[in-house]
Amino acid sequence: MISYTSSNQLPIEEFALPFGGKLVSDNRWIVLSQLLPWDHMASIYYRKMSVKKGAPGKNARLVIGAIIIKHMEKFSDEKTIQTIQENPYMQYFLGLSGFTNKPIFDPSLFVYIRKRLGTEAFDEMTQKIIEITMKEEKAIKGKPDKKGTHPPSDDSNKEEHKQDQIKEAQPNNKGKLKMDATVADAFIKFPTDLDLLNDSREKSEDLIDFLFEDLKLKVKPRTYRQKARKDFLLLAKKKNKNHKEIRKCIRKQLGYLNRDIKHLYKMLDQYQDNSIPFDRQQYKYFLVIQEVYRQQLEMYKKNEHSCQNRIVSIHQPHVRPIVRGKAKAKVEFGAKIGVSLRDGFSRIDTLSWEAYNESTDLQKQCENYNTLYGYYPELVQADRIYLTLENRNWLKARNIRIIGKPLGRPPKEELTAYQKRKKRKEEAERNHIEGKFGQGKNGYELNKIRARLQETSESWIAAIFLVMNLVRLSKDFLFAHFLDYLRSRFILLDLLTSLFKVNNYRLALVGCSSPECSGLVYHQSLGNFK
Repeated sequence: MISYTSSNQLPIEEFALPFGGKLVSDNRWIVLSQLLPWDHMASIYYRKMSVKKGAPGKNARLVIGAIIIKHMEKFSDEKTIQTIQENPYMQYFLGLSGFTNKPIFDPSLFVYIRKRLGTEAFDEMTQKIIEITMKEEKAIKGKPDKKGTHPPSDDSNKEEHKQDQIKEAQPNNKGKLKMDATVADAFIKFPTDLDLLNDSREKSEDLIDFLFEDLKLKVKPRTYRQKARKDFLLLAKKKNKNHKEIRKCIRKQLGYLNRDIKHLYKMLDQYQDNSIPFDRQQYKYFLVIQEVYRQQLEMYKKNEHSCQNRIVSIHQPHVRPIVRGKAKAKVEFGAKIGVSLRDGFSRIDTLSWEAYNESTDLQKQCENYNTLYGYYPELVQADRIYLTLENRNWLKARNIRIIGKPLGRPPKEELTAYQKRKKRKEEAERNHIEGKFGQGKNGYELNKIRARLQETSESWIAAIFLVMNLVRLSKDFLFAHFLDYLRSRFILLDLLTSLFKVNNYRLALVGCSSPECSGLVYHQSLGNFK
């Protein structure tokens, strides 16, 4: 059942602190709490909940804020609750009216929150954040000057003027869209055929023990578990293993696993009405180990190391090997995500557990861009794999430029020095999305997804991208306040505006003789002043 109070929170001065004192208004959690659209995010969270049925649920701001804190600080579920329990600023961020030393909820609730939200909910929150930034940009820039609105004086130009009006009515392409794909690695051990067979054998032995106790049999089926364990360790502990030894050990483990699966079916036949006594998790393992045996037997007979829909973890059977050909690892294990980036804000357009060709994402990402902003991008910055002939024709029909080598013979006319500089700059700007992947993997553990289920893993990935967008939003907020400070300090606003030079990386104040701005540089990527 829905239980929510509006995001209208008490002022900082009225936040009750039992140990005295007051909260500082420029704390990062307080600043971020004022930027987020809590009511809109709550409506997304409550979409799958009933208004009348069920027990009252936790406040939406409480659970969404806890998810943000968890991924922003890279905490575990238990440590997130403990840290919130000790930090009054985080409690204010969650919408509480006063400090409390009690846990806000049990850490196990995080699993149900991830199941309830999903990637679509997090993407809607991201779209709302982008809309906020768009409104702020329009407010700062003001209304654009309307040029060419006067009627033409000559009758001969009326036809051209009508065509210009039609072109102006259609939205022009704006902005630069960067796109790329990466893998959000699941936090699993590196899979080998021998390890998979050993894990499956041990799990099958656990199921046999369960059925033996449930059926109350007198004699337990013979599984040779001690001998099978000994055979596995003899090879696993060897430093150097050759192909012949590995293949021989795999053959033995296949025989042990096959024996265990036959015992399981014989024991299940003793139940009446063909009922299965396994719970949901046990039944899942029962199906997975049979599929692992089938795949491993197929690869053993063909003497190959690949098969369709290959399982690399019996605990997470949805994870697939993704061949990427990177220097660090040729194969990664996790979800492949297609991401688009504009002005530092990223969106997940495609999330798939199967390997796919990312060139199929280009048209989808451009359409998502058009849906969000109301126009197509002016420039698409992507890898060579995206620039297929079909995609080039599709982009050309919509007057969208691309970076990359054009098809056909090189043009006879050489580029000017300005065109060469512009081309090099646009090609280098594509690295921004690589930096976004680095931020996610190094800063927020995008390469260590610890969730076990498929839906919770997808929510985990989407939550990381939401947090990175919130970090970007807070930096833009600091940047806007920095400009407000300068406007309040200097009277000549027009002169001050001419002293700024803005690009995607930093804002430098040049030529100002005032001691307040001498040598002052604001690094937007770091969010601090030097």
